[in-house]
Amino acid sequence: MDPRFQPYTRLAATILLVIGCLFVLRPFLAAILFAAAITISSWPLYLMLLRRLRRRRTLAAAVMSCSLTLLIILPLALVTYNIADNASGFYEQIRAGIDAGTIAPPAWLKGLPLVGEAADAYLRQLLGSREELMALAKRMLEPARTFLLGGGLVLGSGVAQVSLAVFVSFFLYRDGESMVATLARGLDQLLGERRAELVDTVSRTVRGVMYGLLGTALAQAAVAALGFVIAGVPAVALLSVATFLFSLIPVGPPLIWGGAAIWLFNEGRTGWGIFMLVWGMFLISGVDNVVKPMLISRGSSLPFILVLLGVMGGVLAFGFVGLFIGPTLLAVALGLLRDWAGAQGGAGAG
Repeated sequence: MDPRFQPYTRLAATILLVIGCLFVLRPFLAAILFAAAITISSWPLYLMLLRRLRRRRTLAAAVMSCSLTLLIILPLALVTYNIADNASGFYEQIRAGIDAGTIAPPAWLKGLPLVGEAADAYLRQLLGSREELMALAKRMLEPARTFLLGGGLVLGSGVAQVSLAVFVSFFLYRDGESMVATLARGLDQLLGERRAELVDTVSRTVRGVMYGLLGTALAQAAVAALGFVIAGVPAVALLSVATFLFSLIPVGPPLIWGGAAIWLFNEGRTGWGIFMLVWGMFLISGVDNVVKPMLISRGSSLPFILVLLGVMGGVLAFGFVGLFIGPTLLAVALGLLRDWAGAQGGAGAG
C-alpha cells in the first residue's frame, strides 16, 4: 500500500472499530454513562475509603457498590412496587364507588372562595347523572390507570438500568486508576497540553451537576418528610422517596406535596392543608433555589431551559437514568464550549 494512504486507512479502521464497539454496547450505553457519572462524582469518597481499607481495591469497590444499592436501588424498587401494587386497586375502588353511587364532592370544595360553590354544584350534578358520570369515567379512568401503570413500568426499567449501572460502577471503582492512566496517555496523544484542562473541566462539571441534582433531591426529600410528619400525612417514607425522584424533574415536587395538601383538605383538615401548601411552596420548593446553586457552583451551572431539555431528552434517549445523564451531558458540552471559547478569546487577544 502506498505510504501516503496509510494514515487514512488507520483512521478508517479506527472509526469502524469505534462504531462496532458502540453498536455492541448500545443496549448498555445508558447504564455505562450513569455508572461513569456516579463514579466520577463519588471518586474522592472512594479514595478516602481506599486509604482506610489499606489499598484493598476490591473491598473498597464492593463497599461503594453496596452503598449505592442501599441508597438508590432499594428506594426505587420500593416506589415501583407500591405504584404497581396500588394502581389497579385505586382504579377498582373508584369504579366500585361510581357503580354504587357513593362518590360525593369533598366538603372543603364548597368553601373555596369564588369558585367553590360553582364547582361543588357542577360535581354534584355530574355525580347525580349516571350516564354523564360513566361517560366521564370511560374517558378519564382508563387513561389514568394506563398512566400509573406506565409510570410503574418506567420505574421498573429504571431499577434494571440502575442495577446494571451499580454493577458496572464496581469495576470502574476497582480498576479506575489504571483506566484513568490509560485514558490520560491516549488524550496526551490527541490533545497535548490541553489534556489536563479538558479532564478537569469534565470531572468538575460532572461532579457539580450530579451534586446539584442529587443534593437538591435529597434536601427536598428531607424537608418534605419533615412536613409530612408534622401535618400527619400517611406513607411518609413513600412520599419522601417520590419527592426525591420528582425533584429531578423541573416543577416536579409540587405534584407530591400538592397531592398531600389535597388529601388533607379532603379529610376535613383544612388548617393542615393550608400548612402543607405553605410548607411546600416556601420550604420544599424553596430548597431548589438555595441548595442547588450552592452545590453546583463548582461545576457548570445550566440554564433552566437546558435542564428541562436535558431531563426530557435524556428520558427519551436513555429511559429513567436519562434524568441524570441528559443534564450532565449538556453541562459537560456547555463547559467544554465555554473553555474553548475562552481559550480562543485568549489566543485572539494575544
